[in-house]
Amino acid sequence: MNPHQPTVLIVEDVPSLAASYAAFLGREPVEVHTVSNGAEALAFLERRPVAVAVLDVHLPDMNGLEILHRIRSFGAPTDVIVITAEGSVKLAVEAMREGAFDFIVKPFSKDRLVVTVRNALEHRRLSDRLEQVAEQTDQPPGRLIGQSLAMQVVYRILRSAAPTNATVFITGESGAGKELCAEALHKLSKRSEGPFVAVNCAAIPKDLMESEIFGHVKGAFTGATNDRKGAALHADGGTLFLDEIGEMDLAMQTKLLRFLQEKTVQRVGEDMLRRADVRIVCATNRDPEAEVAAGRFREDLFYRLHVVPLEVPPLRDRDSDVLLLARHFLELFAREDGKALAGFAPEVEAAMLAYSWPGNVRQLQNVVRSAVVLNDGPVVTLDMLPKTLWGQAAARPAPSPAGLPPAGVPPVGPPQAGTAPFAAPAQASAHPPGPGEIRPLEDVIRSAIEGAIDACAGSIPRAAAALQVSPSTIYRRVEGWRADDQAK
Repeated sequence: MNPHQPTVLIVEDVPSLAASYAAFLGREPVEVHTVSNGAEALAFLERRPVAVAVLDVHLPDMNGLEILHRIRSFGAPTDVIVITAEGSVKLAVEAMREGAFDFIVKPFSKDRLVVTVRNALEHRRLSDRLEQVAEQTDQPPGRLIGQSLAMQVVYRILRSAAPTNATVFITGESGAGKELCAEALHKLSKRSEGPFVAVNCAAIPKDLMESEIFGHVKGAFTGATNDRKGAALHADGGTLFLDEIGEMDLAMQTKLLRFLQEKTVQRVGEDMLRRADVRIVCATNRDPEAEVAAGRFREDLFYRLHVVPLEVPPLRDRDSDVLLLARHFLELFAREDGKALAGFAPEVEAAMLAYSWPGNVRQLQNVVRSAVVLNDGPVVTLDMLPKTLWGQAAARPAPSPAGLPPAGVPPVGPPQAGTAPFAAPAQASAHPPGPGEIRPLEDVIRSAIEGAIDACAGSIPRAAAALQVSPSTIYRRVEGWRADDQAK
């Protein structure tokens, strides 16, 4: 077989059917392998790249949905085509909701299988290309976490707008990370040495808003016992972030517009005007244009602020960023509370990927925080999560003793002590290496990855966790090396 051809894995427990499906694909430019049960399929998928898995949902040892969950938890770059009997279409549709590429109802023709596999291969090719582009992008700015394509758009806008003084108008659902974007914008700007002052317009009573932003002098109103500088003057030379600006009443919007036009502040109870050199960044979880149309937001202020629009995507549109964020929060909270929790069971990661996260990153943070506070053990298991997350985990694997991952699935996270992904370097030489002693970078990368896989007993997902890279990155490299080796 051609080593450069993509691999198709057929998971079918009836030998005659498996042979027929393989024969259907005999003229396609693919390398076909067949296995007869779920355990063999998972072992195969864990150790080598598979572009497309043709999966019968009824297997002797496990349910097809469980295999689908495991494939997703591995991070394997695999599209799954589900095969089902006439009476199991409901199950196949459920599998589609959980991430399967397509399903086929038995009995089916050769053409039906061939066309579906071709479509899945093209989808996988495009997905791999998009992931490669995402991996080549810069690291997230500031305290932002995520590598999805949706967030890469956000990073590009932040980096483009940061060097300017243009006003940035951030929109997005509550809890999506709008303030973190504002902070990152400030850190990337020429004002990064100046102050970053955030004002939550939704948390301030209407009659105190002017004092909060522009300040007041002693005696200006009842309770004004001291002079107050105000957020605008505190932010002089830096950035003033007006969060939830859609909550600001119309009278205060008029005063804010005058401040933007004149760059001067008049404190409450004072005649003197003071200069304030600030960059304005604002945010809202509402649709600003709808607010303007409804008369709740001044149109002239909207156009004054809406210079650089930035939409922060909800967590449900950020692909596997949910796992990056969850692991970050778990490490942070476990370290703070002195807990031993060091990863998530595969079914937990599958549930997190399936859940819609209406509260976005803030909700995810609270879920992980609660799991750390109330539990301990090697990994977070499904019963440590709120039951609202269970409902979207279509097939929950049977719990295993002591909170360990289900049988046959390697634990998530780096290898234990004594199984380092590759050996520590030898004592450094007293002299720098000469040109003939320097190894090509690709050889060093291959040595590190293959050493990590060996140290993790052949498990690519565990090796990826130890090396802190995406499993799909390793799968692609291993497939490329295997093809090169066979071609020599």
